[in-house]
Amino acid sequence: MFLSNRDIVDLIDFRQELHRHPEVSGQEEHTAKRVVEALRPLAPSRIITGLGGHGVAAVFEGAAPGPTLLFRAELDALPIEEKSTSAYRSTVPGKGHLCGHDGHSTILTALALGLSRQPPKRGRVVLLFQPAEEDGSGAAAVLDDPRFAEIKPDFAFSLHNLPGMPLGHVALKSGPVNCASRGMKIGLSGKTAHASQPETGLSPMAAIASLMPSLTALSAGAPPDENFTLATVTHAWLGEQAFGIAPGDGEVWVTLRTLVDDRMAELCARAEALAADAASRHGLTIAISYHDIFLHCDNAPEAVLHLARALDDESIPHDEGDLPMRGSEDFGRLRAVAPSAMFFLGSGEKHPALHNPDYDFPDALIAIGARAFMRVIRNLLG
Repeated sequence: MFLSNRDIVDLIDFRQELHRHPEVSGQEEHTAKRVVEALRPLAPSRIITGLGGHGVAAVFEGAAPGPTLLFRAELDALPIEEKSTSAYRSTVPGKGHLCGHDGHSTILTALALGLSRQPPKRGRVVLLFQPAEEDGSGAAAVLDDPRFAEIKPDFAFSLHNLPGMPLGHVALKSGPVNCASRGMKIGLSGKTAHASQPETGLSPMAAIASLMPSLTALSAGAPPDENFTLATVTHAWLGEQAFGIAPGDGEVWVTLRTLVDDRMAELCARAEALAADAASRHGLTIAISYHDIFLHCDNAPEAVLHLARALDDESIPHDEGDLPMRGSEDFGRLRAVAPSAMFFLGSGEKHPALHNPDYDFPDALIAIGARAFMRVIRNLLG
């Protein structure tokens, strides 16, 4: 093990410091600064800041030419109030590290610590602390940053902790492991009226009431069925918060999911047809927009082989688990630039689920994740 007990204590302190100060997608300025402050004493060959927003990349060069390995973690937290009594609970009202990105970033910081003591013999390692994963914009912004060409990898790896699996057990497989998804916002507009004379206006109430169940009825199947679809209504609003006004405007927000990208266009078309029909039947105008667009995450077989070998070398138990999972991950965009793979690290069978207000990253996973990634580096770069 390349980490001492003292290292583990310091890394846990670092993780808990990140946990106290969550920042949501696109606002990770201070989180990035804390990461850079932790990296600078470790003397990487180069630190790139402001990558695709608030992203940070630390580069560790080997003495001889060789491949570039990229390891990605996320910086952002969630707009959810944390419900915890821990001494390091969130100090920011309405925001919390309730997906474990503080832990993932700490795992990469542990890698930096190990590489500072023993750099790769050849090639280079890029540790990417990515912004804005939760809204699906971060990976795309990083790839669009002109400086990404300077650190373009030959392989890209990542991990995500996963409650519901035994602590420290890994799920890993080739092919699709995370679904494609996007948020669809449907705006419906009519005309307001006095609440005593609703017949003089045009309310979207009936259209919204009929549209929500028809959208959710688009759901069918479950992964790994390639025809899997899921439509989840996540938000709706209707008119002003007033008793004297019959509403004239409203919105329905729905998240659409498919196992693979190729199925998303069909699901969007079906949802749009339902929305257009509801608007037409009730004489309303309609506006549709898409947000939080995630491509499906597809593990390349050659990248999976490197991860599986490392897990075996470190005696970390693994199988295919229940993959693919229904959740989305913007790491899927990295398959456009290099063979990539993500594994899922069990947080405990009874651990609170991701995005739950009482979730917290298990610190015991820091050493396990770091060991697995460091073994990939030693196997491929020496």
